[in-house]
Amino acid sequence: MTTTDGVDEEKRATLRRFAAVGAATPLARFSDPAAADAGESDARDAIAGYLSTTPGAHFSKIRDDLQLGTGETQHHLRRLEELGVVERFRDGDYKRFVVADRFDAFEKNALGYLRRDTPRGMLIELLRNPAVTASDLAAALEVSPPTVSKYAGELEEAGLLTRDDGYTVERPETILLLLVRHADSFGERGEALATDADALIAYDP
Repeated sequence: MTTTDGVDEEKRATLRRFAAVGAATPLARFSDPAAADAGESDARDAIAGYLSTTPGAHFSKIRDDLQLGTGETQHHLRRLEELGVVERFRDGDYKRFVVADRFDAFEKNALGYLRRDTPRGMLIELLRNPAVTASDLAAALEVSPPTVSKYAGELEEAGLLTRDDGYTVERPETILLLLVRHADSFGERGEALATDADALIAYDP
């Protein structure tokens, strides 16, 4: 709904919600003395808050989920990068963004694949049961075996999977932590995994 003064109340509510997330998240909220008005500050706080809960989101998703225009999103992300609040990384054709200084190269790489439905599903299924086969994965994810093979090759090349003797997730604890910490942004499978995560962790002193 747009008010008589031209303000989109739905957009304002969305920005305030994610700005509040940023305020509750260490290092996600910041003060920008160069912000032209409260609206600019709200938008930047909202982007920082959004990325604290949805790390690895690509440009279009940030723009659409926060109901911002393309130019507006570009402007605010550029300023946030200049301030050292967020950083970008390239993932194929995507420009993805995270809160700065929180993720190493492996984690950024993992986040890029966890933001894609089929690779995320494969990693989740393998974390649940390392013995699953390619056929099992295809059936569980309702995709074709060639699709599983294609993404398995990509995940192997990215250093997230090995295929020496079946499929083995590399640094599984790290990937599990990313999935659990940001479960709300990874759909139903991610949320279900977070619920069962304690049963997947073996303690062997």
